[in-house]
Amino acid sequence: MSDHSEVFPDRAIWEGDGTHRIPFLSYTSDQLYRMELERFFYKGHWCYVGLEAEVPDPGDFKRTAIGERSVILVRDAEGELNVVENVCAHRGMRFCRERHGNRKEFVCPYHQWSYTLAGDLQGVPFRRGVKQDGQVMGGMPADFKTSDHGLTKLKVATRGGVVFASFDPDVESFEDFLGPTILGYFDRLFNGRKLRILGYNRQRIPGNWKLMQENIKDPYHPGLLHSWFVTFGLWRADNKSQLRMDDKHRHAAMISTRGAAGKADQVTQVASFKEQMQLHDASFIDIVPEPWWGGPTAVMTTLFPSVILQQQVNSVSTRHIQPSGHGSFDFVWTHFGFEDDTEEMTQRRLTQANLFGPAGFVSADDGEVIEFSQQAFESKPFHRALAELGGRGVEDTEHMVTETLIRGMYRYWRGVMES
Repeated sequence: MSDHSEVFPDRAIWEGDGTHRIPFLSYTSDQLYRMELERFFYKGHWCYVGLEAEVPDPGDFKRTAIGERSVILVRDAEGELNVVENVCAHRGMRFCRERHGNRKEFVCPYHQWSYTLAGDLQGVPFRRGVKQDGQVMGGMPADFKTSDHGLTKLKVATRGGVVFASFDPDVESFEDFLGPTILGYFDRLFNGRKLRILGYNRQRIPGNWKLMQENIKDPYHPGLLHSWFVTFGLWRADNKSQLRMDDKHRHAAMISTRGAAGKADQVTQVASFKEQMQLHDASFIDIVPEPWWGGPTAVMTTLFPSVILQQQVNSVSTRHIQPSGHGSFDFVWTHFGFEDDTEEMTQRRLTQANLFGPAGFVSADDGEVIEFSQQAFESKPFHRALAELGGRGVEDTEHMVTETLIRGMYRYWRGVMES
């Protein structure tokens, strides 16, 4: 019989220096999760907060999250973008409750402390006290300075209409954070054209936040799990493909060029291939090549730790990961297009977006397998997952039959978490 420490380990035990066998505890430990929040979301990293097109006018704001901290992206009267923490400097209340809106200032409803859109404290009720019987009673201390009690202001980086922020004032530049390889794929999608917001999906997935990063670093499963992808040729193992990482292996891009739908030696034995599967509405795969693609029909880019940038044929979106405990995360999709899109292209993007999101023809599968995986991790914390497809090393490849991107992410994870 195993002793108590083996069944309920207190730390993640890796097999040697590699990352091809991932301890279940890395998905179930509250202690590790709290450390992840501090080391990945609150220090040393840029995290996604939104698109400039979501706050086009002065006073426009969007409430979102970095890790478990609520933050607000807001455009001030001068047109500058600010990101401030949604925590009143007085008693710590989350004062902003709307997801989107327009304000001239932020006012906490608890005691009506008011802040500029840049996060500076500008008003404190009864700061000078009140007069009673000819005397001034109460009020803030004489040395109280509003300049000392503003909202927490984050460092902000914008590129191509996308906004990132960091709690760490000493974080490296956004360009250095991505590195030249991944920055190239970022600029391919966000190439300077103005963006147009098409809509949102939100879901809460009962699994560890890293599982979604893994899912989009995993080219092994799409042509096996997703009938839509393999049957209609949108993403298959026999498609021309590349896998690329930054120098630290934390970010990655999966690049695929659509092949022909139907039979092929590599897919006819795959259970998810449905030869008789037909569409009642062919517009779901009414795909029109776009000049900015430059060849690939799909590029899925994971920026660690907070966001996935999706181009799946004509559907483009950001997917924001917002952790909520070690075994749950909110997943927010922002579907967008470009201001110079024709109405036909806008409708095409909206139609193809049905493949994705909580009830998407493709993405519903991912949410379910993540939930089932987390359930198993919780029941067997001493065990480990296997990521040895394509070997045990970490390298870029010209094919999809590998788990190298997952091993790369955990090489980075171990380097930060074990330092």
